[in-house]
Amino acid sequence: MIIVTDKISRKELSDMCGLYGFDMVKAVADINNGILAVDAELHADLERLLLSEGSIQDDLWGFNIYPGEEGDDMVEFDSLINIRPRQNNRTRYVDDENVRNAIYELVKTKID
Repeated sequence: MIIVTDKISRKELSDMCGLYGFDMVKAVADINNGILAVDAELHADLERLLLSEGSIQDDLWGFNIYPGEEGDDMVEFDSLINIRPRQNNRTRYVDDENVRNAIYELVKTKID
């Protein structure tokens, strides 16, 4: 598991693909602190890592990165950690457009 505070290359992400039997890399964004955690079997593992580093759970959102794709196709919002009725998110998807946009911005700034 890696916390990305600066940048990570698509090559590095591509090299992570397949380690857990997926053609993508699981990721969790801390939209308040502007960091990503990547490379785990479960989004919950990445969430736990960020929480141990001081992130607040309400700011953490899970998604998948497809390094070979471009634009919106590179990101898939699908994670059990996103199910949060108290934050009006009742599905695995990130329902709030502002949160999705914040994650897209992080992906654009953190991935070369």
